[in-house]
Amino acid sequence: YETQLRTLAQFPDSLLGDPQRRLRYFDPLRNELFLDRNRVCFDAILTYYQSGGRLQRPTEIPVDVFLEEIEFYQLGDEVVERYKDEEGFPKEEVRILPEGKIASNVWMLFEYPDSSRYARFITIFSIIIIILSVSTFLLETIPELQSSKSRSKEDLSGAHNDTSQSSGFLSALDFFFVTECICIIWFSVELILRFFSSPSKILFLKDYMNLIDFGSILPFFIEQFSDISKAAEGENEESTLALFKIVRLVRVFRIFKLSRHSKGLQILGMTLKASMRELALLVFFLIIGVIIFSSASYFAEGDEEETTFLSIPYSFWWALVTMTTVGYGDMYPETVMGKLVGSLCAIAGVLTISLPVPV
Repeated sequence: YETQLRTLAQFPDSLLGDPQRRLRYFDPLRNELFLDRNRVCFDAILTYYQSGGRLQRPTEIPVDVFLEEIEFYQLGDEVVERYKDEEGFPKEEVRILPEGKIASNVWMLFEYPDSSRYARFITIFSIIIIILSVSTFLLETIPELQSSKSRSKEDLSGAHNDTSQSSGFLSALDFFFVTECICIIWFSVELILRFFSSPSKILFLKDYMNLIDFGSILPFFIEQFSDISKAAEGENEESTLALFKIVRLVRVFRIFKLSRHSKGLQILGMTLKASMRELALLVFFLIIGVIIFSSASYFAEGDEEETTFLSIPYSFWWALVTMTTVGYGDMYPETVMGKLVGSLCAIAGVLTISLPVPV
């Protein structure tokens, strides 16, 4: 290989760019540099110098072998990090610890399960509490497991809500309520300890996982505060029916707390985040299809006497379940023109959903 010295001098901090570093490989008899390294890799390294910093791994060279060559020629930490990012190397976790020994130990216990046996035990215990909390939420909706006192009120609220005439705390001391209290105590203690031991309170509050933790315990306190207010003011339970349904529904989102302890769920979340633009485009095409075919079905079926296509917005449901190939059968066209629209809607739905996947 032949090249000019000024080409190598473009990167003076590298092995070949620094005259002192490359001197150890200089052969005075032949008046050349001799490096007993991979020839194919050197083609890419020399191209890096000649192109002013463009580095491309040869397809026939393994990723780890080329990384060794980059480190040997001392192209720099920035080049190494960029190469690792392009090749998908797992990034080393940087642990930012708070000031103070106690705060640092507490943060390590709750944030890094692999830091010690105690941290691993806390992680396992937290997972058990999360599963117990979600299981309690599911089981307490079974009529056979509800108390006889609350069953008459379940018809209104649609959920397990043991409240007495005097206080919601006193009459709800059954198994589900006690289990819920234990879970809430653990979630609250964990959140408080993590907050006060966090390196940055602002970043802690901005983290969506911490918002999930806060949202998982908030319904319990809203529920109990509402019970006390109703008991004190004699408020009718029907007036807070919608609030109770929403609050109790939020409890099921505690299952997302498992993502803090599961690398697989974290990878899934990052994958969805990285594909958000493509998913938004898919939803956009689906919405266009729903509007077009619901409008066509309404004008095709709207003149029938007992039609279920009462309006275009009412037809959105039919268009959506048809394009997604679900087809519940509660709405269906009966005229020839309506069936033609339905056929085109089903075909367009398959194409709309399947084509963006390989693209």
